[in-house]
Amino acid sequence: MARRFAITVDTALLLAQDRAAVPDDHAMVAPTLLRSQVLSYLYAAVRRGEMEKREADLRLDHIRGLRIRLLGDRVLQRHAWDIAGKLGWADTYAAEYIAVTRLQADVLVTGDAELAVAARAFVTVCSVGALLGGDG
Repeated sequence: MARRFAITVDTALLLAQDRAAVPDDHAMVAPTLLRSQVLSYLYAAVRRGEMEKREADLRLDHIRGLRIRLLGDRVLQRHAWDIAGKLGWADTYAAEYIAVTRLQADVLVTGDAELAVAARAFVTVCSVGALLGGDG
């Protein structure tokens, strides 16, 4: 069954770590900030000595090879602003993931427990297992 999944940065990083393949009938979307968050996370991991640069490059390449539609238009930004306001958040970063799910996806895939709890007020949340074809 084809589904559209909004993925968070932790999900993208997990897919890259495991070199996971997403079923062809599953489409992925994310806010454009995903690209910068992934790069920043991997850069910081290399700087801290937790990962070799070669491994970071391989993970970046894996993520770049995934079919993730990145979105960041005015409508998404307006929704993120409203969601962050309703949740009383200091910034809109996490709200962008909820907004992209509301606008373009069936479910949000995240391993971030706090985001999952907050997101459930707006969207359906699932684990990476559902994205990879399991029940999740």
